[in-house]
Amino acid sequence: MSLTIDGNAFYARCKTAVQYIEETENLFRHTSSEVTGTIRVDVPGRVGSHIIIPALPSFSRLHPAIKIELGVTDRNVNLAEEGIDCAVRVGQLENSGMVAKCLGYLSVINVASAEYIAESGRPETPGELSRHYAVGYASPTSGRKELFEWIHQGEVKRTVVNTILTVNSAEASIAACIAGMGIIQIPAYDVSDQFSSGILCELMPEFRPRPLPVSILYPNRRHLSRPLRLFTDWLPPSCRER
Repeated sequence: MSLTIDGNAFYARCKTAVQYIEETENLFRHTSSEVTGTIRVDVPGRVGSHIIIPALPSFSRLHPAIKIELGVTDRNVNLAEEGIDCAVRVGQLENSGMVAKCLGYLSVINVASAEYIAESGRPETPGELSRHYAVGYASPTSGRKELFEWIHQGEVKRTVVNTILTVNSAEASIAACIAGMGIIQIPAYDVSDQFSSGILCELMPEFRPRPLPVSILYPNRRHLSRPLRLFTDWLPPSCRER
């Protein structure tokens, strides 16, 4: 069985009405532990798996009556159309008409495998990159290929590095780097385990790219419910610069 078009419209309105009732009840509760409700949150895959999900038990201990529906995906979702309350995004934001709040920054480093370094050498400066290969990264949304970036004396510089392989996900980028396909630029938290085991090594630490901003987005037409406000207030310390 499935709902008719009218049935779907009726369900959506009823769901909104229930949410408004919950928000109104929460206005008259006096302690945060009494706040109830459900929030729908969308986060990028590796940020969700490595940062947010491991920290969620602390949020649940603070607010045990708040339920979270967490979407973990690297695709750009339409918050309004898909009924999502807020989304966490990494990187520079495009103008989406959403309210954006910066939570913190992720340190990004230059990385290569121990195998690649043994075969091709270790570049010490960006000027030596012409003799090396990088694993290319293309945005899964726009298809735009990222340039190799670094900061020198406060100025952002970029260059093209030779590539054999181009991928469109962080997971594939790391796998290609481990396989010795070239150098990558990746958030440090993403490869901490590979660093510990010696599979991957940092290159040119004095020529790192800019840290990536981590932001939370929510529709500006919507008044933040108390559960959502508590969640957005909780997120910043868990997404501080890493």
